[in-house]
Formats: sequence, structure tokens, C-alpha cells
Amino acid sequence: MKNRPITTLEDIEKIVAKCEIITLSMRDELNQPYAVPMNFGYQKGIFYFHSAPIGKKISCLKSNPEVAITMSTDHELRWQSEGVACSYSMKYRSVFASGKVEFVENKDTKIAALNIIMKQYTEKTFNYNDPAVRDVCVFQVKADKLEGREYGY
Repeated sequence: MKNRPITTLEDIEKIVAKCEIITLSMRDELNQPYAVPMNFGYQKGIFYFHSAPIGKKISCLKSNPEVAITMSTDHELRWQSEGVACSYSMKYRSVFASGKVEFVENKDTKIAALNIIMKQYTEKTFNYNDPAVRDVCVFQVKADKLEGREYGY
């Protein structure tokens, strides 16, 4: 069984649509690695995130906006011989992206980004009050690299 690259944007976006959590990886002020699992939204090559406006993650992103994003789905344990540990493997589909964080300040753009995030999880529509929009930190990452892989499919 080979680890196979996913080569079309359409197939990569199908994987992204199935994912619920991504890992956002960055570097802190001392250039040490830091990674956090996050909810997200995706549309047309751009990943959207929301967060509290202060904290370690935001400090990291402001000091070094270059990030890596990973996600995976369709996990399934498989084996060739039940009693042989090294015959076990995990089927999966995954996506890797990288890019630069841009903070969203405009109210209407924030609302659009929040709607994209919510659409990742539900088809419901939402209204946002002014304090909620004002007080949330929204940022986006335009993927300068977007790669998919699958194993076992």
C-alpha cells in the first residue's frame, strides 16, 4: 500500500470539507515550535479562523505570521495479520497547507469569515451582534502551498 499524492484541487478540497479540526503550527517569539488544534473554515484557497484576541497563539502569529496547517480524515485501522504488530497500518486522507496569517479587522469581512467557519460544520445561517464581532479575533491564511495525500484508498 502506497502513500499517494492527491493532485487535483477538487480532490484536496473534498478532503478539507470532511475535516473538523486542523492543527495550526507556528513559531513563538523565541522561534520555538507551537501548534494548536482549531476549528476552521475554508473557501477558495483561504483558511479562516477565529480566536480570543489575546493569548499565546495570537502573540506567536503577530511575531511570526508564517504558519503550517495539517488535517486528516477517513481514518481506518487495517492489518494483514492480526497477531503481527508491524502488519498494522492506518488508512487516511490528509492535507497540508502553508501560508501567512492576515488579521481581519473590517466588520463585514469578519462576519463573512465567521459564516465560512460555521459553514464547515452546519448549513444553518447566523446573525452576529456588534460586541461579538468587535471582540473576536478573526484571521485568514491564503494557502501558498496546498498538498493532499492518501494511504490505503
